[in-house]
Amino acid sequence: MNDDFLYRTPAPLGGKRLFRLGLAANYGIDETGVRTAMDRGVNTFLWTMRAKGLGNPLREALRTRRDTVALIGYAKLGWFGWGVRRGAESLLRDLGTDYLDTYLLGWVGVGAAYTRSTERELLHLRESGKVRSIGVSIHDRARAGRLAAESPLDLLMIRYNAAHPGAERDIFPHRRGDRPTILAYTATAWRRLLKRPAGRDGPVMTAGDCYRFQLSSPHVDLALTGPANTAEVVANLDALEKGPLTPDEDRWMRDFGRAVHG
Repeated sequence: MNDDFLYRTPAPLGGKRLFRLGLAANYGIDETGVRTAMDRGVNTFLWTMRAKGLGNPLREALRTRRDTVALIGYAKLGWFGWGVRRGAESLLRDLGTDYLDTYLLGWVGVGAAYTRSTERELLHLRESGKVRSIGVSIHDRARAGRLAAESPLDLLMIRYNAAHPGAERDIFPHRRGDRPTILAYTATAWRRLLKRPAGRDGPVMTAGDCYRFQLSSPHVDLALTGPANTAEVVANLDALEKGPLTPDEDRWMRDFGRAVHG
């Protein structure tokens, strides 16, 4: 097993040794599936209000082994400074923990705003120790590139997959060394990469292929999987044991992604 491929220790997340595939539980996975992921080493979790199956296992992990778990809290209200503050405090109460490893403004430009007011409150929260790092989820690659180059953000959660590799041009070159941490999601392009494009023969990408594509990039620190059940958790984690893509696999997946993108 390739530990260099499977683990990373991002400084903004407290220097914890993290399994690079984190878990988002908002696609229906139950507690059994979550515990299976935990037993396989998954220790980064995205908490949203729809993550019902994650609640009990995550609270137990935070209570018993907080120093090995990375909790990314999704802001409930992210348009104004007061909402950012209240959202963080609500997450801390809901989960019974003293701090969030990362506090994330979700869908900046659509579901939240990144303004002087929200940035100032994020910085206050980080300075207070209630959150260890601050980040945003963003699809606007040009703006994400500017934030990577100039903002005090510790983490960017971005779309990156074989059908949408534009971050390689618009975001990754603007990082300052290993900052900000890059968290990739939408690995399967909302499942479009799991279907054969019209007029194309041959094999079809699997979800495991999609995560290997993301994590084979030297610029991607972590990725998120959103499995619906235990079988999908197991299949995705088994796929990662193959390690990074070979050059031939990379060429095939990029070609497949271009066909999917159209």
